[in-house]
Amino acid sequence: MKVCVIQPYYSFDGADTQKCFDEMIALLDSCDDSLDLIVMPEYSDVPADQPSKEEFHKSIEKYNQTVMTKAREAAIRCNAIVFVNAADKSPNGYVNCTHAIDRKGNTVGKYYKAHPAPSEVKTAAQGGNELDVSYSYSFAKPYTVEIEGVKYGFMTCYDFYFYESFAALAREGVDVVIGCSHQRTDSHSALELINRFLCYNTNAYLIRSAVSLGEDSDICGCSCVIAPDSKVLVDMKSRIGLGICEIDPKKKYYKAAGFKGKEKSHYEYIEEGRRPWLYRNGGPGVVAFEDVMPYPRICAHRGFSVACPENTMPAFGAAVALGAEEIEFDIWSTLDGVLVSCHDPTLDRVSNGSGKIYEKTFDELKDLDFGSKHSESFAGLGICTFEEILQKFASRVVMNIHVKIWDAEFEDHKLEEIVALIRKYDCAKHCYFMTTSDKMLKMAMEYAPDIAVCVGWDGNEDKMSMVNRALALGIKKIQLFRPYFDQNTIDEAHKNGIICNLFWADSPDKALNYAKMGIDTILTNNYLAVSKVVRKYWKDKEK
Repeated sequence: MKVCVIQPYYSFDGADTQKCFDEMIALLDSCDDSLDLIVMPEYSDVPADQPSKEEFHKSIEKYNQTVMTKAREAAIRCNAIVFVNAADKSPNGYVNCTHAIDRKGNTVGKYYKAHPAPSEVKTAAQGGNELDVSYSYSFAKPYTVEIEGVKYGFMTCYDFYFYESFAALAREGVDVVIGCSHQRTDSHSALELINRFLCYNTNAYLIRSAVSLGEDSDICGCSCVIAPDSKVLVDMKSRIGLGICEIDPKKKYYKAAGFKGKEKSHYEYIEEGRRPWLYRNGGPGVVAFEDVMPYPRICAHRGFSVACPENTMPAFGAAVALGAEEIEFDIWSTLDGVLVSCHDPTLDRVSNGSGKIYEKTFDELKDLDFGSKHSESFAGLGICTFEEILQKFASRVVMNIHVKIWDAEFEDHKLEEIVALIRKYDCAKHCYFMTTSDKMLKMAMEYAPDIAVCVGWDGNEDKMSMVNRALALGIKKIQLFRPYFDQNTIDEAHKNGIICNLFWADSPDKALNYAKMGIDTILTNNYLAVSKVVRKYWKDKEK
């Protein structure tokens, strides 16, 4: 793939705007059909500094349509993919947007700058350009677009400074990062350092277009092409013109993951040892990963479900607030494919509805009351989706996810969707799947080997059945179902390195008995009462 970055002259004098624009378009017009990909700088419709919000917006209004038309024409003329950063219009104003244009001149993607700069956020009264940044105040995974089998991610100017976002981009498995930029106060050495660091951490090429403040300037500029191993293939410094080179976008860089370690990308190596609770926002609320969190544990079955309606946000929130190491919940799929949390396949016991949950649309379920049958104080409480649970509690607790559609062997098992949501909220290390289906356990392990699984009771009353199934499947966790186990079951499991969950114990006395038998994780609906008694036993036992 032959790639090209355009680096035009940028003036701090607004009177030079037309001259700067004409020179940038002349560079675009000089591109030929030998190119496969062209990248233009940030704010190609504001090609020189503007003294006020009014002038900034006037520049957009004057040049936006022209630069977009020229970019489409260049894509067709050169038979190339073009990335151009120019304002997009939203109902609330202008948005900093990188447009992806295919070889036929069609817009196939739009990236809204993830981290709007202070000058874009501030109002005119505050001295800013007052763009629409409303989209940036809610969660969103990194935007990507795939064109001709190549997966593109994006960084725009201020985005480059948020190094913690590099890991999120790496998780998306991008091949190329498109950088439309200014960064008008950074030195060449600083820009090179940032850009190479990005490539090394994402295992992707960077194709970055910026602007020159003049051939003798030692700041800004540095339009570049950098490989995944951080090798600089093109660095224009402050040169005005085109930067061109050949790349193989599918070429990755792998290294030994530590001394004598297996070859991995730098990102994969870092993820092996990540301790997010040390430094990430909300770190004190982030718990240890599933595979390192110590045992024994107490799991709030369907949340703190004696105090709150089961499988609801209040039940999960109460359990997390009280310190539960785990919460357990069940997921079904609605008629129109929305993943929701409910224990029963039917609605009658937990809501004011009736019938099977998977025969109702999500809109039909939203109209039902899932709180009143527990207590009138919860009247009007709605059903929660799998995604809503992840949005609120990802990394705050280990999640024991009982996938009921796998137990029932639904034709649409939604494995890909379930895993995608877990990856979206970066909690693969904070959860595990539980199902009674050995077929689905195998599929889950093959599709997402980094997400733990647990063998569920399949109806076989043989007290060694679950241990034998776990050994045959190579799984290290089982969820025993009373009364189909005994001390020998637990001892045999532990002898083979298998963790034993127990469903269930709501009586503190019964829970204490199971703790004495060596159960590793006790599932309970009565979290507070059970935890007080059992934790005291565990603590005294350690003395």
